[in-house]
Amino acid sequence: MQIQDLPYPDPGVPDARSGPRFLWWLFRNQLGGQLKSLAWGLLHFLSVSALPFCVGVAIQAVVDHSGRRLALAGGLLALCCAGSALGDTFLHRSAVTNWITAAARVQQLLAHKAANLGSALTRRVAAGEVVAVSTGDVEKIGWFVEAWSRFTAAAVTVVVVCAGLVVYQPALGGVVAVGLPVLALAALPLLPRATRRADVQREKAGRATELASDTVAGLRVLRGIGGEELFLDRYRRASQEVRHAAVRSARMWSLIAAIQVLLPGLLLIAVVWYGVHLARQGRVEIGELVAVYSSVMIMTYPLRHFEEIAMAYSFSRPSATRAARVLSLERATSAEGSRDRAGDGLPAGDLYDPATGLLAPSGRLTAVVCGDPDTAGLLAERLGGHPSEEGTSVLLGGVPLDELPLGSARTAVLVQDKDPVLLSGTLRELLDVPASGDVGAEEALAAAQCADVLAALVQGSVGAEDPMDARITERGRSLSGGQRQRLALARSLFTDPDVLVLDEPTSAVDSHTEARIAQGVRDLRAGRTTVVFTSSPLLLDHADRVVLVHEGEVAAVGVHRELVRKEPRYRAVVTRETDEEAASADVLGDRAVLHELEEIEESA
Repeated sequence: MQIQDLPYPDPGVPDARSGPRFLWWLFRNQLGGQLKSLAWGLLHFLSVSALPFCVGVAIQAVVDHSGRRLALAGGLLALCCAGSALGDTFLHRSAVTNWITAAARVQQLLAHKAANLGSALTRRVAAGEVVAVSTGDVEKIGWFVEAWSRFTAAAVTVVVVCAGLVVYQPALGGVVAVGLPVLALAALPLLPRATRRADVQREKAGRATELASDTVAGLRVLRGIGGEELFLDRYRRASQEVRHAAVRSARMWSLIAAIQVLLPGLLLIAVVWYGVHLARQGRVEIGELVAVYSSVMIMTYPLRHFEEIAMAYSFSRPSATRAARVLSLERATSAEGSRDRAGDGLPAGDLYDPATGLLAPSGRLTAVVCGDPDTAGLLAERLGGHPSEEGTSVLLGGVPLDELPLGSARTAVLVQDKDPVLLSGTLRELLDVPASGDVGAEEALAAAQCADVLAALVQGSVGAEDPMDARITERGRSLSGGQRQRLALARSLFTDPDVLVLDEPTSAVDSHTEARIAQGVRDLRAGRTTVVFTSSPLLLDHADRVVLVHEGEVAAVGVHRELVRKEPRYRAVVTRETDEEAASADVLGDRAVLHELEEIEESA
């Protein structure tokens, strides 16, 4: 795989059982690139390692006054320099290619997993961790892959040089053959402590990142309640903890680096001392002593990659573990298993939730009232195809949604949660979503009462005369909460799914606008199945059918005006009735009905 061929047509199925297994899976999928790096790395490192031998031959030729051997040594030097330059160039190219392609594979896997899980991802993994995995962790995993490309060539080179020195000069070569492995493994006892300190640093950094992202997301609210300084102090303390942890981690890695400098120096001293002793005895020639000494000095270059691979693995292992944890998440399926219904077409019919007994008849507008907003949110997600904790799945036309292919399930049912996200871009790009084509953008915007939103977008965009070309800032922060809510509703209406589930779609708009939205949604979705989770009387009065869900089960079914009059639990949720008022429910029920009817008539 080359960089120009990215993205992968199929990134594969990762081994997400653990971080090391995930790294090994990445290596196996990059075997061709790793072998290419090994070949170029061997050319580079062996060429560099052969330089001392050439220098030794040249010095001995000068001592022996041999012009032919001196010329031969010069030719070998030129050849080694060319091999070193060529190998280093293509080693860097192949290693960086391995880094980028590995990072791209991981990013594709994470993107596919996020698309597969949808809103369930951030419920099962903290948002800050998702951000950390898809940014910094991907880079660290790529770094390990790149470092491994160089390390394998360096390790083979060390073995070859040790064997070559033993053959070339057994006495000195034996010292080097014993000393170099000791140098390579000297830092191993310190690695567990360095790894633990690095883990602490990354954990604190992850918490600080999550705190920062949460603060930015809630900045508007913080300013409203004057809480900026409080959260600033919290983030300042968190960042200082990260700094202290980073300093402690750096101290350990600096100690490892110092050992990697000290021990090669001691080996050089030992080789020189022993070599001079052998030279005095006539057992070693001057050229051989220079060659062995230079080889030891040159070997400090490939030995650096032993330190780098240790550091890269230390940093990438927790990153790979976090990535594997995200990639191991699965979309829940029913106990019966999943069957491929891609060729059966989309099911049609009533939407039914066995867990609560909720039934949304086909082609009608059903409003659902829940006293607990969290229960309403979970039920809305279940209607979108996420099974309950007991494994029961919602049925559409008698077919369990989780038995449908993911694409088919999402085409059949669209869920808009209570906090929809608007991505940055133009309004045209916002509405560039899969749609049936039966509903135009103008119709959807009109039904969602977006006239003032379009005017605000045009006014805030320089040079945009057409509202469709007006730009929306990131998450629509330049718009009010009600304006963002209406744009998200327009996008859902434009998509025109077979079943549309809306969770509190008008909680941030005024009553007059809410009444017009209720009528617009009813008219535009005529003949289509629509489920609205709300406690607003204005929306409830436009519903064909109202369902009260109490303590996880359907408690009452009817129309709004009838339920307000006859069902105390419904009236308590819709009218915010207190316990004292509930004691005189007969009197207050009639008053509540009259009040709601007057409010509906005024808004209409």
